[in-house]
Amino acid sequence: MQIEGVITKKLTKHCDDRGFFAEVLRDDDKLLTNFGQLSWSTTYPGVIKAFHYHEEQDDIWFFPSGNAQVVLYDLRENSSTKGKTNVFYMGENNPMILLIPKGVAHGYRVIGDQSATIIYCTTKSYNPKKPDEKRIPWNDETIGFNWETQNR
Repeated sequence: MQIEGVITKKLTKHCDDRGFFAEVLRDDDKLLTNFGQLSWSTTYPGVIKAFHYHEEQDDIWFFPSGNAQVVLYDLRENSSTKGKTNVFYMGENNPMILLIPKGVAHGYRVIGDQSATIIYCTTKSYNPKKPDEKRIPWNDETIGFNWETQNR
């Protein structure tokens, strides 16, 4: 069961002999109630950046290069999916965007042997005087997520 309020959008690449073009986010997707900030970051192979959540903003994540294991955990008291975990594999091998609602803890691990780049949009700009960013350790026992790759 997907966490309530989480939305994914599969991206379409239009390829030709020059390269490719893809629309990532459009206003008529109606995913963000308003737009606050666009950010860009690169993370090295094997690094885990987790967990944090917001009380006032929604996020949209996109990994245009590299690959990541993205983990969500629903913290919202009034959600039908409270306490549920979702895992998404995102990146150049699976191009998609992911809407993460406020109150859902999120983090990721870079998988593979190359860095991953993330571009993300938020419904509010970052305020350093009053950051809307609450932290939870990557190995939090309540979430209980095993970040190790499972050999099958």
